[in-house]
Amino acid sequence: MVTKEEALRAHSSSSGKYEIMSKVSISSATDLSTYYTPGVAYVSQAIAEDRKLAYEYTTKSNTIAIVSDGTRILGLGDIGPEAGLPVMEGKAILFKKFGGVDAVPLCIGTKDEEEIIRFVTNIAPTFGAINIEDISSPKAQHVVERLSNTLDIPVFHDDNHGTGIVALAALMNSVKLAGKNKNARIVLNGSGSAGMGIAKQLLAYGFRNLIIVDRSGAMYEGRENMNRYKEELAKLTNPDKRNGTLSELVSGADVLIGVSEKGAFTKDMISSMAEKPIVFALANPYSEIEYDDAKEAGAFIVATGRSDKPNQVNNLLAFPGVMRGMLDSRAKSVDAEVLSAASAAIAKSIGNKLSVDYIIPSFTDGKMAVKVTSRVAEAVAQKTIEKGIARRTLEKGTVEMRTKELLKRYSRIEKRVMGSEVASRA
Repeated sequence: MVTKEEALRAHSSSSGKYEIMSKVSISSATDLSTYYTPGVAYVSQAIAEDRKLAYEYTTKSNTIAIVSDGTRILGLGDIGPEAGLPVMEGKAILFKKFGGVDAVPLCIGTKDEEEIIRFVTNIAPTFGAINIEDISSPKAQHVVERLSNTLDIPVFHDDNHGTGIVALAALMNSVKLAGKNKNARIVLNGSGSAGMGIAKQLLAYGFRNLIIVDRSGAMYEGRENMNRYKEELAKLTNPDKRNGTLSELVSGADVLIGVSEKGAFTKDMISSMAEKPIVFALANPYSEIEYDDAKEAGAFIVATGRSDKPNQVNNLLAFPGVMRGMLDSRAKSVDAEVLSAASAAIAKSIGNKLSVDYIIPSFTDGKMAVKVTSRVAEAVAQKTIEKGIARRTLEKGTVEMRTKELLKRYSRIEKRVMGSEVASRA
């Protein structure tokens, strides 16, 4: 693990983690007059006549905004936009390295929902998509819902959509190994952005035997103390209106998923589950139950959010490829079917390596990272085209091939830049 001093020194030495570089060379008067005035005026006039040409002539086709108000940064809570900036910079370089996507971190100085919506609406013409990041719940859901209903570009919420995609992919492979199906009884502990995202994706895929548990107990239609989003999910889950302690609800369950807090699960809970129990303890940085403890208690498959144990449920498997696919198809929106297509692509990427200790791909393998991202991008692009929410049609295989080329290009640039940095320090 990196120490505090090491992290501070690394960030200080480079004054942040990314910079903007030109795609074109300006080495002559002709270059200057082509890429800036007067030549650029012809491009502006063309776009003014047909705004869709912004995708052809500008960086809009490959650029997204990462928007945060700093109210829910990692496990640190409400620490403000300036303190959130290092995290958003990190997200930006992950989008670039693993998706070939240019991402601009925008940490804004307001917590007001209306002001956030107004801000994103006003900057939308510059970007091909928006990524909402680390905004507290349920405000984040309000913001995403309203922006999705008004903007003509996708609004992706990684805490919600990304977690849902990867958790569903992991469960697709887990039930296959355990000999279970979509009738599996599932208990989901946690109803924040991540929990809601998982619940929506499970329901959209067809897992209907689901009970969601929040701090007030099991959710069901008619229960008090629920916001609108919980009420909507309660209508679709727990039809028998079961209630009780988490231990009581888990007894006999096939699947237990946690996006809650350290220590929420016990060995006794795992032992009380059905044959070949599946346990996803996804709280970070400390899981609801330790991987080894869950296995000792009889869990058939265990997944966590940690990189030091098998089966890490990591959003990195989803967000670069999803955004790559939506940008390439020039999608207008994103929905549950598009997200499920991404889940299926991730699940299938593991191929014949599937086992109880490898239910989901790992990005520690560089070749696997390229494989997953390119397949997710292809699946997402084709699903947006199929649903009629893409601005252009692409032949099958085009996005997968382009993604691989973009990632190779970035790898070459990264090696060249790092090599130059090392040489300059020598």
